[in-house]
Amino acid sequence: MIEKIVKESEKGILIDIEVTTNAKKNEIGKINEWRKRIEIRIKEQPIEGKANKAIMKFLKGIFKSEILINSGTTSAQKTVLIPDKTKDDIVKILKKEIKSI
Repeated sequence: MIEKIVKESEKGILIDIEVTTNAKKNEIGKINEWRKRIEIRIKEQPIEGKANKAIMKFLKGIFKSEILINSGTTSAQKTVLIPDKTKDDIVKILKKEIKSI
């Protein structure tokens, strides 16, 4: 399933995520198999881009790489772009981080 969520593009690696805001802590949840997205929980509220900034900062810490929101800036369902990692690198990191794997 994770291979369907992590995709290669000309610009880098794309990951489909679903964000829950106002969480108790920042964390990667499980894979939502129905939506084919990785659940991300963020403490920030979705006000004035605070949650998006928190997502990018949180994921940057996990992937040790620049993170850009490729689509879904005003939605809970987003696609993030990691320009300087390989798909294998990302899948390996996610397998360590995701709770349902």
